[in-house]
Formats: sequence, C-alpha cells, structure tokens
Amino acid sequence: MEQRYANESRCYKTSRVFPTDVNNHDTLFGGKLMAYIDDIASIAATKHCRQMVVTASTDSVDFLLPVRPTDSVCLESFVTWTGRSSMEVFVKVITEDLRTGVRHIAATAFLTFVALDENGKTVPVPQVVPQTEEEKRLHETAVHRAEMRRMRREESRKFADYLTMRFPWE
Repeated sequence: MEQRYANESRCYKTSRVFPTDVNNHDTLFGGKLMAYIDDIASIAATKHCRQMVVTASTDSVDFLLPVRPTDSVCLESFVTWTGRSSMEVFVKVITEDLRTGVRHIAATAFLTFVALDENGKTVPVPQVVPQTEEEKRLHETAVHRAEMRRMRREESRKFADYLTMRFPWE
C-alpha cells in the first residue's frame, strides 16, 4: 500500500481581515472563515492523494476566539488519517495581531474528503504517516472521530426520512 507523510499534504493560507469580511460584531464572519477552511482542506487532501476530491463532510468547526480587523488569519492544514478512499483533514486557524505580533489559535476544524477518478468513482488513497508529535496525536485520535462520523452519518440518513420536501407555496 502506498504511503505519504502527513507533512507532504501540509499547506498554508494567510489572509488579512478587511472591513467587508466582518459581521455586526466587528469580527470575521464565520461563513468567510468556513470558506477558507474548506478551500485549504481541499488543497491538503488533493496534495495527499493527487486525485480530484470532494468534501464528504465538515465534521467540526470550533470557533475558539474572535478574529478582529487588526488580525491576519493563517490557516494550516494537513491530512491526519486515511480510510480506503477517504481522508480526514485537520485545519488550524492562527490569528496574529498585526500591530503587536501576538498569536492565538482562533479555530480548529476537521473535514472529510473522498478521492475520485475522472469518472467520479472513488479511488484508494495512500495511507498517511504522521511524524511530528502533533501529527501523531491527531492520527491516534482519528479512529474515534471516524466512528463518530459514521454514527452521525447514519443518524442523519434516518433523520432525513422524516423531513418534508414540500415548499411552503405548494
């Protein structure tokens, strides 16, 4: 089975927080940050498997601290765990106050991506090999997160059976 180091998928994105990016609390709009997270995570997944990928789920996004207009926001992303055709990707969001240089972890996220061939069929992905302490810890705890994803997906499918598809005007 082919293997790749977690570090081979690692990528970064740094952005400035502009006035058009903030909400009524004068902090970065959560949806904007979520778009950044999905973007950088998809790049990490693609670098790991060198195939087309699709987001299978956004497993968690935890907003830990507000991001202010005086901050830059740096996202770091890498593959932490792999299944047959799926990959768990971790994203760490670090803010830096551009005036003082003080940094904080503002958010963390886990997403799952699936690798596809040119016909849209799932394809196997290389196993991920962690090296750093952070990578190893995330890899060790991934099995539990994978089980939680499986259970949540099963519950979501059951729940969908109870939902209506009628529009109010019908």
